[in-house]
Formats: sequence, structure tokens, C-alpha cells
Amino acid sequence: MTLLSLFKNSSKNNPQTLITGNDAFLNDYLADSFTHEEAFSGFDYLTIDCETDGLDLLIADLTESSLFSQKKVILVKNPFFLKAKVPQKLKKQTDQLQKIFTNIEQLDDIVVLVASYDKLDRRKKITKTVLNKFNVVDTTVKSYEVGKIIQSIMNTQGYEISRSALQLLLERSDQVLDTALSNFNKLKLVADNGKITSELVKKNIDLSLAQNIFAILEAALKHDYQEAIDRLENQLREGTNPIQLLAVFENQLELILVVKILQQRSRTEMEIVKTLGVHPYRVKVALSNKFAVTQIEKLLEQAIELDFNYKNGQYRESVFLKLFILSI
Repeated sequence: MTLLSLFKNSSKNNPQTLITGNDAFLNDYLADSFTHEEAFSGFDYLTIDCETDGLDLLIADLTESSLFSQKKVILVKNPFFLKAKVPQKLKKQTDQLQKIFTNIEQLDDIVVLVASYDKLDRRKKITKTVLNKFNVVDTTVKSYEVGKIIQSIMNTQGYEISRSALQLLLERSDQVLDTALSNFNKLKLVADNGKITSELVKKNIDLSLAQNIFAILEAALKHDYQEAIDRLENQLREGTNPIQLLAVFENQLELILVVKILQQRSRTEMEIVKTLGVHPYRVKVALSNKFAVTQIEKLLEQAIELDFNYKNGQYRESVFLKLFILSI
């Protein structure tokens, strides 16, 4: 089982592959895994970035006779010729690629296109050809699917993770797939026998910025101002920009407010998760908050006002953040 099989494939048995989706980190991770599979162990490995290397180099490698060279796995990054706007001066090269891809089955080489774009121009002839001739892997992942995908990737690569450890990893990754994958790479280095435990995550993965901010907010909401200020000062000492901290405060308050409003409208927890497209854990935490909607609205208004005043030069030190915390 390969990592690509965890996602939607248009033609699984076709090795010529197009990986598409707007998550560049995930796409690169999957492409690296696929191109280094055992099936390609005897192949030469070549990476071409169309934006920096140009299309002529790609065409040259695709048309090189296999009689005089080893079979190759060609990883093609930034295939901008699949997007809407391509310079007119590159029409000749684009037409050449169109002909090559039309007869891609005649190549002994394996071509893996990594198109980390919001969308492709499906009206273009070359794009239609690629979509028809390649196995198209759509790596789009919804926010509430992050945990399932991360666990599947881990299991496919031979790692086991407990339910509590997975939850902790997601929390410390802000429920962000890229961050979770990056943290998984760290855990690979220290996981004995391929087992990832909660203790392992605690020791090796730091609290995320959002988690630290939430802990500050949670302490302040409980009127435990000393803990809140201590945590805030720790963040500032670590070099976090005051305006960045305030932005995360605003984000946390906005989520709590929206979740509470939807709850008032008799939405269930799962309905709120699907409506907002956020991870279930964030909704659960927001629902556990005891403040009334009016109180959260007031805090959010204060945070927005502080943001405006800071950006306009009224505040020059981080003391305004402490005053905000003490006003909760």
C-alpha cells in the first residue's frame, strides 16, 4: 500500500502521476515517498523545477533516448504550463510537451508532476491531455479529516500511534496537516519499534502558538491572572511579535463566539464542526467555555480595537497585551 492510495486516484495502475492540490508540503511529502518506492529502486532520480530550470531542460530529459541512459524517475515541480496564464513565448515548448504527454505510454521513464495550485486550467489542451494520460491524485483534505489522514499516513509507513497520542499531536500541531506531518517527521527519529505514545509526543513536540495563546486566554477567563501573565511573558521572551499574539487572541475569541451562537441556534456539536470546517477538538473546547456571548463579544471588540491602535502607533510596547489580559 502506498501513501498515494490514501487519496482519490483516477487510474491507480498508471505510474505516470499528477499530484494536485494546494497543499505544497503534503504534495512534496507524497511525491518523495512515491518516487522512492522499491519499484523504482533501479531508476535514476531527477528533479526539475519548471520555474527555475525552465521547460527546455524538462523536454530534453523527456526526449533523451533510453538506449543511452538509465531509466529515470522524473519529478517535475511547479508545472506552470497547466495553469491559465503561460507566457506566449513558451508556446513552442508547451506544444512539444503536449506531444510528449500524448504519447507518454511510449516512455520508459516515470514522470511525476507536482501541481500545488488552487486550480488547473482544464480548458487547455495540454491540461486535458495530462488529466487523461496520467493517474491524477487529488490531495485535498478537509480540516475535519486531518486526524484520519495523519493516522493513515503513519500506519502506512509502519508506525503505530495511540488514540490519545494522536489527539495530543493534533493539538500541538494546531490541527494543521503540514505542521502535523512535520512533527511526525520529528517523532520518527525517536520512536522505538515504530510506536508513538503520548509521552513521546509530550517530550518531543512543543506546545503550538495557538495552544499557548489559548492557555493564556483560559487562565485569564478563570481570573488566574498570574498564570496568564507568566505565559504571556514567556511567549514574548521567545520572540513572538505582539501583533501576532493579538491576532491569535482574536482568532480564538472569534471561534468561541461563532460556536456559541450556533449552539444557541440548536446546532449539534457535529453540525457546528461541518458548518465551520474546523477540527472537532476546537469546537469541543469552545463549547466548554463558560462565558456568555455578550462577554465574548465585548472581549473581541477590545482585541480588535487594540489591534487597530497598535498598527496606528498608539502602542509601542507589549504592555497593552498585559492590560488586555487583566481586563478579562
